[in-house]
Amino acid sequence: MAFPQLNNMAISVEKQSPVTITKATFPLRYGTYSEIRTSEYEFIFNLNGEIKFIRGLNVNWPHPAAQLKRTDGNDWVYYSLGDVSGDRGIISWMGEYYLPCLPYPSNSVWEVNYFTDPSIMNAFAAWSQLYANLYGAQKAGLHPRTRDLINRILQNHDGVLYERSQKLNSIIGGRVTVLPPDTRHVDYEIIPIIIADGCLYHCDFCCVKSAQNFHKRSLSEITEQIQQLKIHYGRNVQNSNALFLGNHDALSAGDELICFTASEAFKSFYFGNGRTKIPFLFLFGSVDSLLNSNNELFEKLSQLPYYTYVNIGFESIDTSTLNFIGKPVNVPKVRAAFRKMIEINDNYTNIEITGNFLLGEQLSPEHYDSLTKLLCNTSSPSNGRGGIYLSPLKDSPKRRELLPRFFEIKKQSRLPVYVYLIQRF
Repeated sequence: MAFPQLNNMAISVEKQSPVTITKATFPLRYGTYSEIRTSEYEFIFNLNGEIKFIRGLNVNWPHPAAQLKRTDGNDWVYYSLGDVSGDRGIISWMGEYYLPCLPYPSNSVWEVNYFTDPSIMNAFAAWSQLYANLYGAQKAGLHPRTRDLINRILQNHDGVLYERSQKLNSIIGGRVTVLPPDTRHVDYEIIPIIIADGCLYHCDFCCVKSAQNFHKRSLSEITEQIQQLKIHYGRNVQNSNALFLGNHDALSAGDELICFTASEAFKSFYFGNGRTKIPFLFLFGSVDSLLNSNNELFEKLSQLPYYTYVNIGFESIDTSTLNFIGKPVNVPKVRAAFRKMIEINDNYTNIEITGNFLLGEQLSPEHYDSLTKLLCNTSSPSNGRGGIYLSPLKDSPKRRELLPRFFEIKKQSRLPVYVYLIQRF
């Protein structure tokens, strides 16, 4: 609902857009949100009155489709369109029309330090000014819905937003340090529930996993998480349509824990009410957890009311590389898990297994030769399922120089190939 301007601000309260996130060259809005426009900026707020997006409208803004997004973890991420278009542009290596530029060290092949760009940083000053203007605005004659929106926004100042992010971490028992690459399909917008902690492997190269040994959480702990998350997300839960079961190897938690959590979350977060598309379920798995998962687990997953993505960390199919990165699996295991990925993708229409391999100047020619041969000789997927993600090693020098290697592998692969951007929640 749109209302007349207030102090040169055009306010729209709870605009209705499709729930489904659409891939497009311009940032489309989804779900129910509120909007405030000034002559120079567009500000988007969720149903709780929390700032979500900022987009520049003036000539100094880098691109009309570029924007800033605040995550539930309270990171501000700048969405860039890059400087190359077409089959060598961002869409070709991210699978999306934008590149999330993160405010913390990550593994992107192309980095943008938006803190050094005054045209982007001015947007934060504009947000502070908007907040001050709303605080000082005369609200007596405003429509009640406009007044309620302004009050919600004022209740969610930067200090409160930080505290809410810390509360979220407290509910789930720590920060999610990396999301599955497949969460790009929902713009990284997920509700996180941790069903298991720790990791099976503790690989030397990994910079995001915890030092804990793997252990599952109890049903009571998971139920408590769901109840608290429902309260935490409040009204904005109706904009959610995706669930992440963490943390680093939820597939090892087994069918009982996975299916119990997914079913309880479906009911508690109302995923089945008024959504226009089937909700998504995301989780990580390892080579061993995939090999140890029997058909019964995947049959149960296929019966859940979700489209499920399971992302597996293969890393390499070369013995010397596996030794170099300190991954305690052998090539026959990796090859067997890869075959199982293909088999599952062929047999289930609502389960998709994707895989990760490494990219880096430090890696041997044998790593790339074996990977290229594997992807070139595999069977072609139906409908582009079973994507492969190449993850640049975090400390790779000259990261952008890795793109020619990426394109060489992508060109020869019979599976879709993308870059894996390590993004936290």
